[in-house]
Amino acid sequence: MIEVIDLSKTYRNRQVVKGINMFIEKGEMVGLLGPNGAGKSTTISMISSLIQPTSGDVLIKGGSIHKRSKAIRSILGVVPQEIAVYHDLTARENLAFFGKIYGLKGEELKHRMESTLQLVGLEERQNDRVHTFSGGMKRRLNIAVALLHEPELIIMDEPTVGIDPQSRSHILETVKTLNQEREMTVIYTSHYMEEVEYLCDRLYIMDRGEVIASGTKDEVKGILSSNQSIKLTTEMYSPRFLTALQDHPVISSVKVMEQTFTIIVPKRENILDDLFMLAKETGTTLKSIDIQAPTLEDVFLHLTGRKLRD
Repeated sequence: MIEVIDLSKTYRNRQVVKGINMFIEKGEMVGLLGPNGAGKSTTISMISSLIQPTSGDVLIKGGSIHKRSKAIRSILGVVPQEIAVYHDLTARENLAFFGKIYGLKGEELKHRMESTLQLVGLEERQNDRVHTFSGGMKRRLNIAVALLHEPELIIMDEPTVGIDPQSRSHILETVKTLNQEREMTVIYTSHYMEEVEYLCDRLYIMDRGEVIASGTKDEVKGILSSNQSIKLTTEMYSPRFLTALQDHPVISSVKVMEQTFTIIVPKRENILDDLFMLAKETGTTLKSIDIQAPTLEDVFLHLTGRKLRD
């Protein structure tokens, strides 16, 4: 369905995408992950023909997106990170406007509008102006616009940012339905690792303009197969405890979330005695220690050294 070949983009002598290669089969759901500044948005913009690459190409169904962009756009839908609808129009008026841009009209347009509104759960609010919608409803309408012409491929750039859990759940189920029932090919980027775990078949992880890992979820997790994740929950901790963990020769990464530390260590290492000793020496009180297999987020942190939003 998609082949990305040596794709690069340079702005003012700064290379933001560095010769990346990707492939996506028809009907796959592929996650594109990376911290801020990794080059994801630029890559998506090149795949969707919004910007020209400095070098390389993107083939969709065998045709170059930059040589046959008009024909390929007819099978491509894009859900941008920013809300891209008219707030002074109703949901139905927005769909009618964008539908005409897609070349839809008459009964076909009416049918597409009704089915799309039903899919995203907005049929009861279709005649309300968008400025009265919640953030989640606006994002669902954003998705509806991208689906109106029934694309074979949809690119979704952080479609659940800043919305309530109910709308988020509805969007995730909608994406899954599109993929499973309509065999729609999906490129999905998110700052929520659990979304990617739930939805995607394969992953590409980008950092500093390069693809640094790719494969199925299990293959990517396998990068840390010889390691284990240890979660330390504290009642109170000293900053010296964090420093001691970061300086320990066996610990490869340390992540802190409020009172909880997550560390990655080789499975062969028995580090528990060291952890108790470091806690005692730094005046840190441990509540619990949980040893588990590394998660996708652990792998991401190990590869990039940064959280997803950094």
